[in-house]
Amino acid sequence: MGINELRQQIDSIDNELVELFRRRMDVSREIAQCKKAEGRKVYDGAREREKLAEIAEKSGEDMREYSTILWSLLMDLSKTYQERLSAEENELGRSIVKAIETTPKEFPQFASVACQGVEGAYSQIACEKLFGVPSIMYFKSFDAVFSAIEQGFCRYGVLPIENSTAGSVNQVYDLMMKHNFHIVRSVRIKIDHSLVAKKGTKKSDIREIVSHEQAINQCAGFIKSLGKVKITVCENTAEAAKMVAESDRCDLAALSSHNCEGLYGLECIEESVQDKGSNFTRFICISKNLEIYPGADKTSIMAVTAHKPGALYKLMSRFYAYGINLTKLESRPLPDRNFEFMFYFDLDKTVYSPQLIRLMGELEESCERFEYLGSYSEVV
Repeated sequence: MGINELRQQIDSIDNELVELFRRRMDVSREIAQCKKAEGRKVYDGAREREKLAEIAEKSGEDMREYSTILWSLLMDLSKTYQERLSAEENELGRSIVKAIETTPKEFPQFASVACQGVEGAYSQIACEKLFGVPSIMYFKSFDAVFSAIEQGFCRYGVLPIENSTAGSVNQVYDLMMKHNFHIVRSVRIKIDHSLVAKKGTKKSDIREIVSHEQAINQCAGFIKSLGKVKITVCENTAEAAKMVAESDRCDLAALSSHNCEGLYGLECIEESVQDKGSNFTRFICISKNLEIYPGADKTSIMAVTAHKPGALYKLMSRFYAYGINLTKLESRPLPDRNFEFMFYFDLDKTVYSPQLIRLMGELEESCERFEYLGSYSEVV
């Protein structure tokens, strides 16, 4: 038999499969109605395991692996369909729609904002780019910024989340797991680190450099060129400049923003000492309440999937099915579970898309833990 005849057989079989698939999904719809009436969840783990074992046994050894993959996919499609039918009843979907309707049409220009560090920090620069006239309260740690938002000391908080050179700010990602907040906007700031010291200090005098860990990583090549110098990590680049200003040493320098030079009465020994000229840090603006301002085209979520093969793939396949572009995936270890992770996703999709709101409802039902962090736009 030639290839054309064989393809005709495949076409005939596919026609039967399409009809059988439609019949299967019709029954799934009826099952969804029964579950809703009985107050039962869509996912039934025991039933799914029993069904997969039955299919594997019927398929024979040569087809067992392929059959298991196929029926796992069919079951996922069935669950997705059932969840979609009840999406309109989803509380998260309702809260997103409500936030869109009740949030003011313009981002506030006057607001109380929490930042980590001291005056002159890059977080301050980010605040001033986000807000016209921010009233900034400085806190010693990132954890304190999250707490200030939760407890209502400030309406907003601004935190660094990732750098184009040094990567993600892991401490902030870890704190996301323990605090309640929503992202309402983000901003990208070009980072230019300067080497600053007391007036009269020469580059050859420097024996120790202080700065934030991210800044040190971003300037690794420049630091290496200085030869044998001690590196001391501190909480913030502006804090580092303040330490130098308050010290009586002339062999101590800081990596900080150019603003800190005049602010703390220091002298710039060398400008733009970061290894890459295109060096940007992305900051997120957080609030206690869910606020969704006009133009929100990015969404951030966190999720914990089942600890088994294919769980993350199944979650990500839903993004593809809805035509949603995934722009970031970050994993952080769960502190109370060995070798299990919280996954952080940034999605590139307008919040006004019905598909996005539908997906949020589905993920909330299908993940072990799911957190909708917010939908927002980014200031460049």
